[in-house]
Amino acid sequence: MRIGLIGLGGMGKGLAKNMAAKGQDLTVSDLDQNRVALAVAQGAKPGGSPAEMGAACDVLMICVTTAEVVQDIVLGPNGALAAMSPGDVIVDHTTVSPDHVDKMHKACKAVGVHYAEAPMTRTPAHADRGEANILFGGELSLMERLRSVFETYAENIFHVGPAGHAIRLKLIHNYIAFANVASFCEGFALAAKEGLDMTKVIGIISAAGGKSGMMDLYGEMTLLRDFTPHMSLSNAQKDVRYYAEWLERAGLPGFMAQSVHQTYALASIMGHGDEGCTAVIKAYEDLTGVEAKLPDAE
Repeated sequence: MRIGLIGLGGMGKGLAKNMAAKGQDLTVSDLDQNRVALAVAQGAKPGGSPAEMGAACDVLMICVTTAEVVQDIVLGPNGALAAMSPGDVIVDHTTVSPDHVDKMHKACKAVGVHYAEAPMTRTPAHADRGEANILFGGELSLMERLRSVFETYAENIFHVGPAGHAIRLKLIHNYIAFANVASFCEGFALAAKEGLDMTKVIGIISAAGGKSGMMDLYGEMTLLRDFTPHMSLSNAQKDVRYYAEWLERAGLPGFMAQSVHQTYALASIMGHGDEGCTAVIKAYEDLTGVEAKLPDAE
């Protein structure tokens, strides 16, 4: 099976590393040629334009930032889909919108190409270790066809349901996760402004009902002033925006979702978009003039 991968960013570089290490016939492409060079050094082959990638591969994986970028890669001028053959597969690992998934399914089906909706959870560190989670929406037989490839970089492969269900679950998951980050960052900022002992703040919250998976991952890092972009603030803003738009189309009130989105948007406008998602705390600190940090933070 000839595999192509477009997108060698935070998650994509881990996918490429593990597929190449485990013997997959892998061709890669990215706008950043340094990323391509790294993947080639690890055993992949360099690829070209989306059309060239589509023509050269049986399975084309896409792991980029937004639905708009995916659509340009697949459907744009010199796009991949026009160069692919019936029976080929596009695997979309990007966190996109439900409307995007519907559009891509329709476009691919019209030319006999399978569209596999496969957003991921966990972090780039997990992808690097071959421990990503894949949420698959679509026919179980297609997932099984791809399983041997997925298993090179994923610890868990979940069949969520019919086409469209995986991205919906991923957006719900990410909204809950990023709303949690925004809430504990707001609380940390208030605690710091009021002079509370931040060691006691995080210690007591972590021993009580406020404890969460995201706080376990990022709470102490935030107070140590480590804003490494394992998940960038701009990507968090994008995912919450997709969720809020979907919520509105579904006819449900989105007061909380809009509030969370605007919090990330404000932090991004303030210049923190390329930092980690917990840099949302800086939107509050810029107002209070007080940093929330542990005593041994640099």
